[in-house]
Amino acid sequence: MGTFDFLLQGLLVAVQPMNLVYALIGVTLGTAVGVLPGIGPALTVALLLPVTYKLDPGGSLIMFAGIYYGGMYGGSTTSILLNTPGESSSIVTALEGNKMARAGRGGPALATAAIGSFVAGLIATLALAFIAPYIVKLALVFGPREYFALMVLAFVTVSSAFGDSTLRGLTSLFVGLTLACIGIDQLTGQTRLSFGVPDLLDGIEVTTLAVAMFAIGETLYIAAQGDRGPDKVEAVKGSVWMSAMDWARSWKPWLRGTAIGFPIGAMPAGGAEIGTFLSYAAEKRLTKHPEEFGNGAIEGVAGPEAANNASAAGTLVPLLTLGLPTTATAAIMLAGFQQYGLQPGPLLFATNPQLVWGLIASLVIANFMLLVLNLPLIGLWVKLLTIPKPWLYAGILLFATLGTIGANPSVFELGMLLAFGLLGYVMRVFGYPIAPVVVGLILGPLAEQQLRRALSISQGDITVLFTSPIAAVLLVIAALALVVPLILRARGRGQVLAQLAASED
Repeated sequence: MGTFDFLLQGLLVAVQPMNLVYALIGVTLGTAVGVLPGIGPALTVALLLPVTYKLDPGGSLIMFAGIYYGGMYGGSTTSILLNTPGESSSIVTALEGNKMARAGRGGPALATAAIGSFVAGLIATLALAFIAPYIVKLALVFGPREYFALMVLAFVTVSSAFGDSTLRGLTSLFVGLTLACIGIDQLTGQTRLSFGVPDLLDGIEVTTLAVAMFAIGETLYIAAQGDRGPDKVEAVKGSVWMSAMDWARSWKPWLRGTAIGFPIGAMPAGGAEIGTFLSYAAEKRLTKHPEEFGNGAIEGVAGPEAANNASAAGTLVPLLTLGLPTTATAAIMLAGFQQYGLQPGPLLFATNPQLVWGLIASLVIANFMLLVLNLPLIGLWVKLLTIPKPWLYAGILLFATLGTIGANPSVFELGMLLAFGLLGYVMRVFGYPIAPVVVGLILGPLAEQQLRRALSISQGDITVLFTSPIAAVLLVIAALALVVPLILRARGRGQVLAQLAASED
């Protein structure tokens, strides 16, 4: 069967009434949390993990993907109207978007962001559908040493791609790997790091850790900052529709942003913020209106927003085909797969094609839903910005606690939720990324299992890990993944800081 046949089968799954409902819930929630500053899709998916524990796996994963896409859409609203990026990938949008809003052109800024997101999301999702089968065919030849090298690549990726410091990323990763050692050794049956506590024999629950680190830790961090005063929301003046000139100046940046964002999102060491930085720099060089950059150039909104959403689809390429998470939300989605006993990777395409292709096809439908939700209902999303933060974060705490109790009614589990929440708070205070901890807990046991298998086959010869061409290439890519993000970030942020300095002058 060809890709078109699989995609058509996936559409049949995606258009089932309940799956459409899940997709609608996902994109609505995603847009809402994208609009609210400080609450990203990773936190929302983490909160829903324990709640969706007993739901249909396909529907839940479709909802999670909808939240991811919706969060990318909604983040532009906060950046343009509030000048407060909800996520790092929305920083560039705020540069020109907020200037447009202050000049009374908030409507066209929101419109070009929404339509650009739709165009980029649609093209990138189709690219995901056509590229994924080729990567799966390559990955099917993997043995234990190749899988171990792939896990090393995943570990290096999350350590270097998250946060500002690779050393801090590696420290967070080792915290997660240490937590992964707790419980019963799969090979020998011996207990490890359980300290005589029976509740620890089954290991640490991924959902408890994810909810605690992302939801509880974030809430405590926001509460500790105190009341910083109300943020000024720029009113949307005039029509939200774009003029003929706006369309003429936006369509090329949409396509360029898609071409830049998708491959960078699909890279093991990629990330949405890198694509947005590069897209902004490209539009600034190619524009016919250089005098408008720094004062509200529509190209500076259209290109980065398209790159942002294209990278979201690109992120799903390594996640679905290889089990590699390259963003915090992808790491939580990986936990979502595992709570249903599913491991993303080449075997998932063979053993559960309906679920994978249904998920990919649902992203196409989600893009249409998001376009319909974003433009006509912009007034509703703006009103969400007026919700008092104490109410918002108190609700998150309540929801996190009830969700954990529902999934695992245990006093010990609640204690773990609090302990990991405090750990998440401390890590945020000192600038340590959270996602590597979750990835270390999820992938640590798999890496250990593959390493032991490879060494058992070679009778303890450690050189076997480097003699396979595929494993050697993956390890070289892992080494590059430590260096490339540092270079790209330094270059991209240097350009943005220069733009900020110029705009202040």
